[in-house]
Amino acid sequence: MSKKKQEKERKKQKKDRKERSKLGKLLRRLLLLALIGVLLCGAAHMFVVFRGQSLILELDFTDGEISAGLPAKKADCILILGAGVSGGEPSPILRERLDLGAALYRAGASDRILVSGDNGRNEYNEVQTMEDYLVDKQGIPREHIVRDHAGFCTYDSLVRAKEIFCVNSLIIVTQKYHLFRAAYIADAIGLETYGADAHRTDYAGRSAREARECLARVKDFFLCILRPDPCFLGEQLPIT
Repeated sequence: MSKKKQEKERKKQKKDRKERSKLGKLLRRLLLLALIGVLLCGAAHMFVVFRGQSLILELDFTDGEISAGLPAKKADCILILGAGVSGGEPSPILRERLDLGAALYRAGASDRILVSGDNGRNEYNEVQTMEDYLVDKQGIPREHIVRDHAGFCTYDSLVRAKEIFCVNSLIIVTQKYHLFRAAYIADAIGLETYGADAHRTDYAGRSAREARECLARVKDFFLCILRPDPCFLGEQLPIT
């Protein structure tokens, strides 16, 4: 091989080494950024769980009634977060929330219940189903139930409770896997908050719900920093 060809080959090899080196550095930086992102998300998730856990009440809830564990001060409202409904009937998960919310009301935790859920379509109305169940099955006076038809997500429900319904203190009712996040959001936006765990039965799909909840905790951790408006705001309607 001539010297000219040898020199050309050396230059090509040198150029290839530089390109490989650049690619290697880029990949290492991307991996580092990905690792930092995973660590931040993990830290956010754990912080939400840790803070939310500290706000959950230790209720003695048996035979449909609460005998101990209530906060000393009456809350502005009991917030029951929506879940699936079908044919005008609440899902088993939602029924657990409604039963506990009614028990809290009877125990004197608050004299107002705020039901918040999805009514984004005419044919789907979580809040009306929730209200009807509380009235018909639990005997709660209809005039003590307030409906929030735009609780499309947990963050929206909590922000609207504060901004639209002028709530300052509340007891949030949902299952524990969800309660960590809900209580965290309420606390982060300045509400005096307690959580009430409605979990009584293990239902199918628990693993999938908890996996989605991990992602939702990270999302809402950053939403509580950025503080965007919910999908809908409007005229204030004080819950009292």
